[in-house]
Amino acid sequence: MPAIVLVGTQWGDEGKGKATDLLGGSVDYVVKFNGGNNAGHTVVIEDQTYALHLLPSGILTPGVIPVIGNGVVVDLGVLIEELDALEARGVDTSHLRISANAHVIPPYNRVLDKVTERFLGQRRLGTTGRGIGPTYADKMSRVGIRVQDLYDQSILRQKIEASLQVKNQVLLKIYNRRAVEVDEVLAELLLHAERIRPMVTDTGLCLNQALDAGKTVLFEAGQATLLDVDHGTYPFVTSSNATSGGACTGSGVAPTRIDRVIGILKAYSTRVGEGLFPTELHDDSGEFLRKTGAEYGTTTGRPRRCGWLDTVVGRYARRVNGLTDVVLTKLDVLTGLETVPICVAYDVQGTKHEEMPVNQSDVHHAKPIYEELPGWREDISACRSFEELPANAQAYVLRVEELIGTRISAIGVGPGRTETIQRFGLLGD
Repeated sequence: MPAIVLVGTQWGDEGKGKATDLLGGSVDYVVKFNGGNNAGHTVVIEDQTYALHLLPSGILTPGVIPVIGNGVVVDLGVLIEELDALEARGVDTSHLRISANAHVIPPYNRVLDKVTERFLGQRRLGTTGRGIGPTYADKMSRVGIRVQDLYDQSILRQKIEASLQVKNQVLLKIYNRRAVEVDEVLAELLLHAERIRPMVTDTGLCLNQALDAGKTVLFEAGQATLLDVDHGTYPFVTSSNATSGGACTGSGVAPTRIDRVIGILKAYSTRVGEGLFPTELHDDSGEFLRKTGAEYGTTTGRPRRCGWLDTVVGRYARRVNGLTDVVLTKLDVLTGLETVPICVAYDVQGTKHEEMPVNQSDVHHAKPIYEELPGWREDISACRSFEELPANAQAYVLRVEELIGTRISAIGVGPGRTETIQRFGLLGD
């Protein structure tokens, strides 16, 4: 049985939650392997809408074991809030597993994240201010706090004291903020320690044993390819690896065990925050996409920047992730347009680029080269087979498939759980 990686192919918000939910009935484990509560998945089940930020989307599917892997940074307060909210709505959360090696977000990193972003002014990165970046920085500096440290108060206190020796100097002398007390941090981190203790385990061992037993494991990326710290539009990226390789380092499962890599591609482009965005629209077309697609951040509520589909980005995502399949989402949002432009290449100061330029300055100066396809006006939300789509919608899908070089196996035609066309089996059949 397969190990499947599910990744966003743009700047996030492509609809990974819906795709995970689509596969939920066929998988046994769903693993979040990177990021924290700085991104969200929205899943619509019948008349119920669920906004998840830290928890894997698989927690909504009965029988699936959701896992928070070692590559995630965990805000304990947010985790408990999400668990309580789901339980209040009748969702069973008792099967959640949390890696003992996952890092926790201490309160001083949330403070540092916010004041640093304000200090940067026009050079700000557009972070969510939730302490994600500083916690990953602590991890790489080997001064981070892991979930397992919650259960040895002597070690936990030592780590907090050592960290605050430096961070309080920064808060006091650079940002003119009050010092953070050790006992204050200790109390917050220990507040929920016993609540999650039954969930804490060696998730790497658990997942490998599951694969050995023939179980199907789905690895769900937070954020997306163009936000990957190594492969994204740096420095306007997240602080973790949101590409398929991160599934291995963030979970303890070897790359030789990965069978399929499914990329989620929105039928147009969006991003939240600062950074490069070659096809961004600042006109009525951009506003049409934002309003029709309800493009507001699941976590922040911020309006998303909108633009036409960029297949230079799509080809880059295919290459970086090794995509075997693509799920094209929100095709219905394009309904009603006279023509639908697709970016097929960039013009960088007179030179045509069909692949993503390696230099950031080239991407900054890139002008999209568009190919315009005829639009459609028919409502496609009730379509459940490719053949039911209007001819122009079919042509759009086939052209996107050709341009990115990977088969489009499923198509989202509405926000609901069942509003999806499956062309090919996502599990390899």
